Amino acid sequence: MSKQTMPVRGKFFLEHFNKADELLGRYEIPNGIVDVGMNYLLETGFHGGTAVTTWYIGLIDNDGFSALAAADTMASHAGWSESSAYSNANRPTWSVGAAATRAVTNSSTVDFNINATATIKGIFITSNNTKGGTTGTLWSTAAFASNVGVSSGDVLKVTYTVSG
Repeated sequence: MSKQTMPVRGKFFLEHFNKADELLGRYEIPNGIVDVGMNYLLETGFHGGTAVTTWYIGLIDNDGFSALAAADTMASHAGWSESSAYSNANRPTWSVGAAATRAVTNSSTVDFNINATATIKGIFITSNNTKGGTTGTLWSTAAFASNVGVSSGDVLKVTYTVSG
């Protein structure tokens, strides 16, 4: 009898560059999978639910931040708001590769081209690409250990891995 467990978890790796392409910081942030995200995984994997074929990454603004919660959804997340301090027209796509060694990840970074001065508190994954959008499935959220200050011309390069 197998006694393996599958604690599903994710981790964001972020590199922060300024407009001169100098590395300002590297961050490794474990995420929390929200209730609707876990329900999506169980429904799709075991009950024939419809799969989301494309996921997107968004940034969490520090302004007004109070908390992340397991009950957060895209329509209701009272403790945080999305940052739109980047020039990408939509939330960037997380282009995930095939599963291998109990994990999936993106092979090239997801880049945010910062176009304003802002303080970023965290990051999230959703099924909707609309900046500021309130529909779609929220998969996960994560808060940085320390806030990340960004300025116009900076680039945030993100890699995200989900493993079990």
